[in-house]
Amino acid sequence: MIFTLWTWIPSDAALRAGRFVAPFSFHRMTWIKPSFTWLMHRGNWGRKPGQERVLAVRMTRDGWEEALSRAVLTTADPSAVAQAPVHVQWDPERSPRGAALNHYSIQVGIGRHLIRAFADDWTVGLTDLTPQVRRAASSIRTGHAARFRRLLPPERVYPLPPDLAGRLLPGG
Repeated sequence: MIFTLWTWIPSDAALRAGRFVAPFSFHRMTWIKPSFTWLMHRGNWGRKPGQERVLAVRMTRDGWEEALSRAVLTTADPSAVAQAPVHVQWDPERSPRGAALNHYSIQVGIGRHLIRAFADDWTVGLTDLTPQVRRAASSIRTGHAARFRRLLPPERVYPLPPDLAGRLLPGG
């Protein structure tokens, strides 16, 4: 099974190659955001410097669950967090206009020791969503809610296996 996550990249090189390549950094943690509206809030709808290109990242379910199986909540003991190859944090979900909502979205940080597995083995495709993001942002600014909703990519709640839910959900 393959599903889609969202991220930014600093250049067009990854799109040309169809996979993550330099200048993508293979030497630092990279954060995966499964929530599209949270990512758009964080990157100002593709207008924040260095976050102008928005990609859909197609990733295998096995890779995603491998990452989650190695994850530690960022609220855990600091020494455990420092040693963890994957970090998980929960942030308030955002409305299209950026207001905090009453539920949370997961953010998953893949550490530098797993970046190659993420880029070479777990990621199976990249799709440029930048034009769609620009149209959606314009729809928000001009008050065209119906058009905006049609431009959002579909999202579903991920069915987290019980053992991972117990370790990674807030208060789990």
